[in-house]
Order: sequence, then structure tokens, then C-alpha cells
Amino acid sequence: MQPKLAFAYDPQFTEHVFAAEQLQRLGGLCDILQHEPLLELTSPDAKAILAETEILVTGWGPPQLDATTLAAAPNLKLIAHSAGSIKYFIAPEVVERVTVTSAVTANAVPVAEFTVAAILFANKGVLQFRDIYRRERRHLRSHPLMASGLGNYRKTVGIIGASRIGLKTIELLAPYDFELLLTSTSTTPEQAAALGVELVELDELMARSDVASLHAPALPSTRHMIDARRLALLRDGATFINTARGSIVDQDALLRELVAGRLNAVIDVTEPEVLPAESPLYDLPNVLLTPHIAGAIGGERERLGTLVVDEVERFVRGEPLLYRVPHELLGQLA
Repeated sequence: MQPKLAFAYDPQFTEHVFAAEQLQRLGGLCDILQHEPLLELTSPDAKAILAETEILVTGWGPPQLDATTLAAAPNLKLIAHSAGSIKYFIAPEVVERVTVTSAVTANAVPVAEFTVAAILFANKGVLQFRDIYRRERRHLRSHPLMASGLGNYRKTVGIIGASRIGLKTIELLAPYDFELLLTSTSTTPEQAAALGVELVELDELMARSDVASLHAPALPSTRHMIDARRLALLRDGATFINTARGSIVDQDALLRELVAGRLNAVIDVTEPEVLPAESPLYDLPNVLLTPHIAGAIGGERERLGTLVVDEVERFVRGEPLLYRVPHELLGQLA
């Protein structure tokens, strides 16, 4: 007898995650109770579905899962999350009782790709050249900027945090002629050597990097970890990249450095998530500001759905899951 499966997420946020082929695979593995995802879990109709559900597939915009959910879903055995972060909607007691898997590893791929592109463009001075070319509209071969220290050869890139995204970024940077620095409390010198990076303290990383890229989780202990003092350690003309969370950076301190023109930045996440319309970050020439697009968008989202369906298949067959979330790490995940 096939396990019974239900969906719980906001469909407007999960477009392209599950292609028709993946939904067909799920239908072959499970008895899908209803294809329309649950938007809430407290109504009588929702509770009737939960009462039968053994596998719950979640995604962006999910309802909160807590002790009340567990009481309404006595048969629930697996939560398969087709996005990244889970700590914002799954209570610890749920992870202690129910197996949870997440597509965070799949979502790390496009973020790492975005980061690598940002690093390469930053070292090449793309924003500066764009503005000069737009203004002067002539060949720039003899422009003084061409003879400066720009370029990617033997530049120093600092990776802040050995998260899945940080590690994937290191992997993608391996073919380039970079000196790679890593700051991480969970990485040993032996592991760092195997990764091809130099393990250093955060202050040293900031002081030595041409580009510093943030990949730490948002925790109470990491709030404003990148503060005015550490930003001041970056050399003049260095680039700071944030694809992690806005709360990890003292945004006012970063803004002061950027308005002064001392640093450059690629900022994909901010605090608040959408900046006020009058924020200078929208218009500064040394800032590439994007609206939280580093993670999976468009067709990239299908990678997340594929991972979840693969995990459901392993679970149904009694095979070990590859991306299970340990309950003791719930509070540490981004």
C-alpha cells in the first residue's frame, strides 16, 4: 500500500519547482490526497487531510508546523521541504518526532554560481568600466583604469562561513587562480587543506581579501557580525558580497563605507528585505543591488523539486535519505 502524501505551501511562490514529470513520479510513489496545496492546517478540511498524511511536501510560503500539527497528523513520518530554510516554520518538536529533509543543497547551487559571477565581475571592475564607457563612449584601451591592478589573476578571495553555499562556492572557484581564504568555526585545518583554502580568523580574512563573500547563517550570535570595525579592515577598493542574510551585516556601517566610495559591494539581501525607496543603495555606482535573486529562480527551481522527489523515493523504498536535517542542527541552519 502506497503512503499518503499531501502538499503544504503557497503555490504562487513555488512555480516551476515541480514539473509535470516530477508530479507524475510522486503519483507513482504515493497516494496523493489532493494536488492543491494546503495553505493552512487548522480548518476541519485541512485537519481531515492531515489525519491521513504520512508524507508532507512543503515549499516556500508554508503554514507553521508545530505541536498542534503533530496532534492533527498522527501518521506523519516525513516532511520533504522543496526549498531551503526550515527553521522559520518548523518547530523543534516536529523535527524531533518526524523525519525532515530539505532541498537546501540544491538551492545552494545557484547562490554559489551567482557568487562566483559576482567575484569575477568585481575583480574585473565591471561596474567602473560600465560607467566610464557609458559616459565617454570611446575605446578605453588607454584609460588609466586599464593599467590598474584589476583582474582575477592571483586575487585573494575570502569565504565567510563553511555553509553548503560557502563550500559550493569554494568548489566552483577551484579552477581559478585565486588565493582562497576561509573563516569557519566548524572546519579543521586538515579539512581546509583538503578544500584548497587557508583557514584564518575573520579579522585576518577581511584584512587580506580583495573580495570577501558572506555565507554564514543568520543567528543571534551572528547578528551584525560584519560591523564597522571589520568593514574598516577591508582594503581600499575591496568588494563585499552578501548573499546570506541582511541581519548579519551592520547595514548602516556598510552604507557609510559605500557612500564614501572606499568599498564596492554586491548586495542580494538587506534588512529590511525591501529597502525604503529613498535608500542610497539603489543609486550608488559602486553597488550592485539585487532583489534576493541569488537563490533558485525560474527554471532553476526544478532542481529543488527533483531533489525532493528523489528523497521521497528513497524514503518509500526504505533507503537512507541523503539530505536529512538532524534535529540538533535545526537552529543553526540558515
